[in-house]
Amino acid sequence: MSNKPYRDSQLYRVYFAPRGTVRMLNLGMMLAQQHLSPLDRLIGVIGDPGSGKSILVKGMFPGMELSNDDQGVNVRPLPILSIDEHSFYSSHTYHLDVRFEMGFTNIGVLAEAVREAIAKGKRVIVEHFELLYPYLGMNAELLIGVGEEVIITRPTIFGPEPQDIYEIVSKSQPYRKMAHTAENLTERFLAQYGDWSYAHGDVRHGFILEFDEKPQVDLAAIEAQVKECIRQDISISLYDETHILIGDDIIHPCTGPRIHVRSTGEIKNFILYHDFLYDPISRRYMLIGLVGDTAEQREMRLNDLNKITL
Repeated sequence: MSNKPYRDSQLYRVYFAPRGTVRMLNLGMMLAQQHLSPLDRLIGVIGDPGSGKSILVKGMFPGMELSNDDQGVNVRPLPILSIDEHSFYSSHTYHLDVRFEMGFTNIGVLAEAVREAIAKGKRVIVEHFELLYPYLGMNAELLIGVGEEVIITRPTIFGPEPQDIYEIVSKSQPYRKMAHTAENLTERFLAQYGDWSYAHGDVRHGFILEFDEKPQVDLAAIEAQVKECIRQDISISLYDETHILIGDDIIHPCTGPRIHVRSTGEIKNFILYHDFLYDPISRRYMLIGLVGDTAEQREMRLNDLNKITL
């Protein structure tokens, strides 16, 4: 009977990448429960800055101190560079943001520190793993890519390689940012009709707002208002951890204020469906907004939006 770690036959899993912090934390917790093994020593996280990698890591590893945490003081010196394996207080799990740490430490030194930590039985979570991989000489046991979707895979010697995952998620991330900004603009103009309670849902290259009762609103008028904001190319910026700043003076609530385009003019081909769709399973009415290439044909079949193509 072999005592080597079992490798499952799963190629990869794909999840929507939520745009809000709480939903991203919950996804991280679910991924840890379903995909993380106690035997995993090297976990690579891949995606562009602002994609929510660190939030996902916090959800997967609650309480772990991230070395790039801008909510407080960045951890210095970097703990993984000075592991005392004989100390009772030595950590089991280490975090490393390669892009951030390259400003302080040579990438070859970082790679050697990761190899030594793994050799000492430690676990290392590496953000921007695709940058470290060429210097490391080994792939991660678990790769997680964050773009419009979250892709999770256990690579083998046959792949996928980190750059393969990066190319996928980096192409889809702009759609996620466009959709999120369009969603917030839609919420802003929806509020002029009343104080609505709704849940957030996901669709490829777009967003969903789900209502228990069908709101009496003019969706065509809301679409026109959002498109006018897009035409004006208004700046979008972080105000605080729960708000964005639209232009110079409009503060809007947002649970994922870092996942936005820089200005509304970056939103391409926005459309809002002019009627609510009823989901007989959830018994909710859905407001659907789309951006990017999927929005070019208003008459497209809705049940093809999330179609899987291989």
